[in-house]
Amino acid sequence: MKNAVVVGHGMVGHRFVEALRARDEAAEWKVTILCEEALAAYDRVGLSSYVGAWDHKELALAGNDYPGDALVEMRTGVRADRIDRDHRTVVTSAGDTVEYDALVLATGSYPFVPPITGHDLPACFVYRTLDDLDKIRARADAAGPGAVGVVVGGGLLGLEAANALKKMGMTPHVIEFAPRLMPLQVDEGGGALLARLVTELGLNVHVGVGTSSISENDSTGLTVELSDGSTIDAALLVFSAGVRPQDRLARESGLEVGERGGIMVDVGCSTSDPAVYAIGECAAVEGRCYGLVAPGYSTAEVVADRLLGGAAQFPGADMSTKLKLMGVDVASFGDAMAATPGALEVVFSDAPKGTYAKLVVTDDAKTLLGGILVGDASAYSLLRPLVGRELPGDPGALISPAAEQVGIGALPDDAEICSCNGVSKGAICSAIADGACDLAAVKSCTTAGTTCGGCLPSIKSLLAASGVVLSKSLCEHFAQSRAELFEIVRATNTRTFSSLISKYGTGTGCDICKPVVASILASTSSDHILDGEQASLQDTNDHFLANIQKNGTYSVVPRMPGGECTPEQLIVIGEVARDFGLYTKVTGGQRIDMFGARVEQLPAIWKRLVDAGMESGQAYGKSLRTVKSCVGSSWCRYGVQDSVGMAVDLENRYRGLRSPHKIKFGVSGCARECAEARGKDVGIIATEGGWNLYVGGNGGQSPKHAQLLASNLDDATLVSYIDRYLMFYVRTADRLQRTAPWLESLDGGLDHLKAVVCDDSLGIGAELEADMERHVAGYKDEWAGVLEDDEKLGRFVSFVNAPSEADPTIAFDDSGIRKIPVLMGMPGIGLVGS
Repeated sequence: MKNAVVVGHGMVGHRFVEALRARDEAAEWKVTILCEEALAAYDRVGLSSYVGAWDHKELALAGNDYPGDALVEMRTGVRADRIDRDHRTVVTSAGDTVEYDALVLATGSYPFVPPITGHDLPACFVYRTLDDLDKIRARADAAGPGAVGVVVGGGLLGLEAANALKKMGMTPHVIEFAPRLMPLQVDEGGGALLARLVTELGLNVHVGVGTSSISENDSTGLTVELSDGSTIDAALLVFSAGVRPQDRLARESGLEVGERGGIMVDVGCSTSDPAVYAIGECAAVEGRCYGLVAPGYSTAEVVADRLLGGAAQFPGADMSTKLKLMGVDVASFGDAMAATPGALEVVFSDAPKGTYAKLVVTDDAKTLLGGILVGDASAYSLLRPLVGRELPGDPGALISPAAEQVGIGALPDDAEICSCNGVSKGAICSAIADGACDLAAVKSCTTAGTTCGGCLPSIKSLLAASGVVLSKSLCEHFAQSRAELFEIVRATNTRTFSSLISKYGTGTGCDICKPVVASILASTSSDHILDGEQASLQDTNDHFLANIQKNGTYSVVPRMPGGECTPEQLIVIGEVARDFGLYTKVTGGQRIDMFGARVEQLPAIWKRLVDAGMESGQAYGKSLRTVKSCVGSSWCRYGVQDSVGMAVDLENRYRGLRSPHKIKFGVSGCARECAEARGKDVGIIATEGGWNLYVGGNGGQSPKHAQLLASNLDDATLVSYIDRYLMFYVRTADRLQRTAPWLESLDGGLDHLKAVVCDDSLGIGAELEADMERHVAGYKDEWAGVLEDDEKLGRFVSFVNAPSEADPTIAFDDSGIRKIPVLMGMPGIGLVGS
């Protein structure tokens, strides 16, 4: 077996290992990874999303530890110090010598720090790794909210860094030597609009000036002197003035490097030593370094193919970029600066709407050479694949409001739709023709849309254009979607499942439609979910108002709004757990879970909790679970708002609200985000001016960060926006669809949601708020409702024919520290109470 040593484990290094292991069916290669960082590969492109969450795991690339793969050895925190090409070995910082048959250098790049006086002061940082961000955060926390942070560099990374400082509660200043922001991506007109838009969002922009010196002062920490003679007093400074290829190892080992840096490789990504390859940002392919992920992935794929005997060559690189900076769309593609001789420029600028679009075409105006989009990049997916091709119409029409009339069908089959993975329109259409009938199937077949996701709208358009009709039916009994059934129930005031299915469905229903209709009925009334016919629609958890566990017992979770609990209530919880022999655990949502209750014990447990002033925590339902909070301004020296008080108010307002899926809130009292609000369906973060509202986040199998919906809201506006957001979600989401995928599936995405919630674009704001007020006014504790009703109480038995008997199959192991269930057989054998 041969050994491939990979030096560096960023996104490209990880891609190489994945590609080699996936293709090496004969197990020819063992892989040893030397990763200088303490963390395995993570999403460096999404570095700014780390701010607020402060969770390394959220940026980790899938499978970056290669679980269960004996042919991959990962060494984190280990640097490659020296290459001995004669003996084909690498000496590491740990003193080990690793032999290789093939050496793959994936060392990436390092931040360029200009040799300015004071550049090495303790308050000066770079913006490259998670460790860098942790150091910046520590300095920002020490400075306090509103402190000034300076970013040297107004390119893409500079604006990302400035946005990160803003998220940390700082006042960011951006210094760019060029006469405009993002000088490599946008022209003068686009740069002027971009500067205006980001200034409106809280950035202070200084263009056309350099940084002369940096010195320490006794008040803020730093004084930054600019080339025009002005100064900025700041708490910290971040250099984001570009990167340089990390080619030290190659230079020291005698490998050929480029005049401007980078490890020289040919189209097969081989260096001047045939046993050594270079991929990603450190590689100068035929003399040129590429600083984007997509070309790096291409080099990784080439080397994986070469090691297995293939002859793959670097296909060239699409340097197009599409991104969203602080919510502002920016895109550039092809010859964006009109460097081609004879090139013509077609510009459409709408200053009031904040949009700028430019196309660069040949002198006969027939062939697209490139373009720039600022403020609205929706045309990017159509325009970028047309670069170098004859335009399907007048160039001005492609960037005017009439551009929507030109569809993706105008693209030729070899047009690249997914630039990250090099997938063409023809490949996607072929997959659809072969039976890929939804987005997930296309992604699985082609890998399109699996990296940045920017091409997903185009894939959806191709699905629609190919005649694929995605069924909206809830199940075989209802041809309508969940959202349509919700509107039917609301409009007709239908209150029973039997009435609804007899008028609008067929058959008798199933385990898909019954719980959905039960949820809709609960969302549109204040009836108890076990009243009448509705009781028979519930799944097991809702049927018994508790979460069933693996041995047939149930967990009981009393509500603790905002995590608050009185000493008396804590005592009652402890006494209940002791008296009923329950296992207790504090949950991540700031509540106490009690496990091991038999079904006939539930009412007695509830009664003691209800008598102590507690109520159902709805841990069993598709409804509001918890509102997590930090201690806020009441206790914390950094808190700027009363996060606990807000959390309590919100949990009491939305408790019991039935929805398509569970909902979780978080309320943080300052930008330090101790409640992890941006990982929740509704996240609220305190500012000096009020509250920032984030929506559409969730954990689970596919974690998503919540996105900013509105800033600096007062209490009343915050509540009204949450009312509208939640009721709009309850009305329109699909069955078991969490808020994150629901938001992704909305036509227009976050912009449309803002228009509906904040601008009332559909004219239903008052209606949504009234629906929520009805829910709040009609809320009753479901546990208490059972205790007050003898008929409902009769449901809580293990056996209908022997109501006083306990289920004999339930057992526990109490021998260790933790009480755990023992599976003795199927729980509840006999005539079960349901």
